[in-house]
Amino acid sequence: MRACTERAAGAAVARRRTSAFSLLELVIALAIVALMAAYAVPTYVRHTARGHWIAVVTALYQAAQLLEANGGLRAGKRGESLPAGLDQSPSQGGAVYRLHVLPGGGLLTGGYVIEAEPVASGPMGDDACGVFVLDSTGRRSNRTAAMQAPRDGDCWSAR
Repeated sequence: MRACTERAAGAAVARRRTSAFSLLELVIALAIVALMAAYAVPTYVRHTARGHWIAVVTALYQAAQLLEANGGLRAGKRGESLPAGLDQSPSQGGAVYRLHVLPGGGLLTGGYVIEAEPVASGPMGDDACGVFVLDSTGRRSNRTAAMQAPRDGDCWSAR
């Protein structure tokens, strides 16, 4: 009788040992999770940045459309500002970019330049694309603090 209970107790102990992870299995699982995170985090950051770029480009074109509908900047309207909702990107919630209208070309010709500057404390504050610039002729560019400007089209396309 005693041998049966010892055998049953030994089987329970053996069963408990096989149901746990070994240290090697745990290290392998953590290594796999670390590799997946090393790929996923930069991909997520890049995807989020592209979303902000698309939103600011859309806001620039909407502001340009509003200015064109109103005849551009006229003489005496040097300090013209954009209406609420078009003065930042995204239009609702916390601003990631602030939009400013500046005179461009000649004030008599209605020329303007719209700049979208990243908010310094925002998620795009240190972005390689820097300040997005769109002028009344449709010319697009970026101004960056870095010596090397981003490749043409990287910041303005959705690809």
